[in-house]
Amino acid sequence: MFDVGFSEIFLLGLIGLLVLGPERLPGVARTIGGFVRKARTSWASLRKTIEAEMAEADLSTPIKKAREELQQIGKDLTDIDMQGIRPKNRQSDSAPLGSSGSDSTPGDSSNADPVTESTDGKSKDV
Repeated sequence: MFDVGFSEIFLLGLIGLLVLGPERLPGVARTIGGFVRKARTSWASLRKTIEAEMAEADLSTPIKKAREELQQIGKDLTDIDMQGIRPKNRQSDSAPLGSSGSDSTPGDSSNADPVTESTDGKSKDV
């Protein structure tokens, strides 16, 4: 990270020994070592979090694209259905859109409901 070699560390230790003295140098070295340890731990945690977020972003992009494609396909199918093209397995395929199955108008006797005769001669509605 800082590319500090052995000679630089030795020189810093020698200067620290001269400035701080032999009594306080071990305590200062422990304190500096604790700070370095905490900094490394924090850096590793930050790096791990960033890598996890990047991996999640890489996974979410294809999922978003697939969701958009499925929504577009659903919209296209809805548009086709609205234009009158319906699947063959629906019951309403036998009659065109807007028709009720019979072309009769109310009061038209030519297309009245079928009537059958019973055995006693009276007519009976079916």
